[in-house]
Amino acid sequence: MSDRVGISRGRPVPHIATELPGPKAKAHVEFDESWTSRSLPRAYPIVPVRGEGLTVEDIDGNLFLDFAAGIAVNSTGHSHPQVVAAIKEQAAELIHFSAADFYLPIYPEVCKRLAELAPVEGPARAYLGNSGAEAVEAAIKLARLATKRPYIVAFLGAFHGRTYGAVSLTASKAKYHAGFGPLLPGVFHAPYGKVDDLRWFDEILFAKLAPADEVAAIIVEPIQGEGGYIVPEDGFLAGLRAICDRHGILLIADEIQSGAGRTGRMWAVEHWGVKPDIILTAKGIASGMPLGAMIARADLMEAWGPGTHGSTFGGNPVACAAALATIDLLEGGLIDNAAARGAQALTDLRLLAVRYDGLVKDVRGKGLMLGVEFDSPEHAEEVQWACFKRGLLVLECGVSSVRMAPALTVSEDEMGTALRIFADAVADVAGDATAVLEAAAEAGAVTGVEAAG
Repeated sequence: MSDRVGISRGRPVPHIATELPGPKAKAHVEFDESWTSRSLPRAYPIVPVRGEGLTVEDIDGNLFLDFAAGIAVNSTGHSHPQVVAAIKEQAAELIHFSAADFYLPIYPEVCKRLAELAPVEGPARAYLGNSGAEAVEAAIKLARLATKRPYIVAFLGAFHGRTYGAVSLTASKAKYHAGFGPLLPGVFHAPYGKVDDLRWFDEILFAKLAPADEVAAIIVEPIQGEGGYIVPEDGFLAGLRAICDRHGILLIADEIQSGAGRTGRMWAVEHWGVKPDIILTAKGIASGMPLGAMIARADLMEAWGPGTHGSTFGGNPVACAAALATIDLLEGGLIDNAAARGAQALTDLRLLAVRYDGLVKDVRGKGLMLGVEFDSPEHAEEVQWACFKRGLLVLECGVSSVRMAPALTVSEDEMGTALRIFADAVADVAGDATAVLEAAAEAGAVTGVEAAG
């Protein structure tokens, strides 16, 4: 359990004292649904008001253990003191001064740090935007401009964002395309993950759809995120690199969800020793502040000049300050912690899969990018809800998977608590009454759950 004493005020975490959702949460949900865009796909009715580390307090005073981290965004946990201090210091000096038109001092500092960390061949440069989708849009433009080629290849199951160009690359759910066509032309989708899938390029794409010398780039998530936390076979990414080298195609690694230390390496591609030409980051790189980045080989960046791309708010000083503090924390031990806690989780989750063989179909991931696949979408949703009712925040992904993506600050005890609650939720969905009773007794003593519902 958490040993934090701030917002928990000495209570164990999680600590559920009301029905879920509580009365204030119900009222807020009704208010929210009267005024906000209907496009927002809410997972379950939590109404958070404050957070600290992996602890989130809702509007009714319930405490949750957060293993969703704002969709893998809060890499250093909620309100990390070092990040908060950097934000406050920068906000007191300068909140905004557009780097698109002026020489903002902190902007190139972040670019330098990212370029030095990027696993690309030779010198690199960086462009800063506000989000992952903006980084994807920048990469599409740069790839086409630098190569003078029209076509982009993405993958089935991929998620690259919801803006027009990014959603044209996305192929994780048909609903993301529904009603918005025609989408960006010149995009093809390849099968993902297996070495044998690479035959598609020579046998289908280059032979029947588009000449290899007209393909500008292949964009790939080293580990697919929204598509289900899918880890490719060894050799798949290296095979993509070889295809790109053979035909002068750029390889773009979308590390928006898998980067910033989440997999136990700074970048997921490092698990396979592959060097992309362009690498994209966002989400966890600034601990929750809006920042996205495209980092590319310096020679590619020479393709465009002033005015060909820019952003009014991208790389604003406060977000940049948060990014510098985040990078310091990642390099200061959080990446190693992600690897260790991920190994702890995989051990227990694989034992759970053995116990509930048939319900749990697969356990996969690297570091703190963990996916558990169930036998149906309905069971995945039931497990997500059962976790929520017990005070553990997780989030579905793919067709029938649940992801666990806690902050990289997660402790061994917090991981143990989360795994016990998750096992209880799975047992509940499986109808394993004995395991549920045992887990409920342990939860009452260990996690302080008063009303698991």
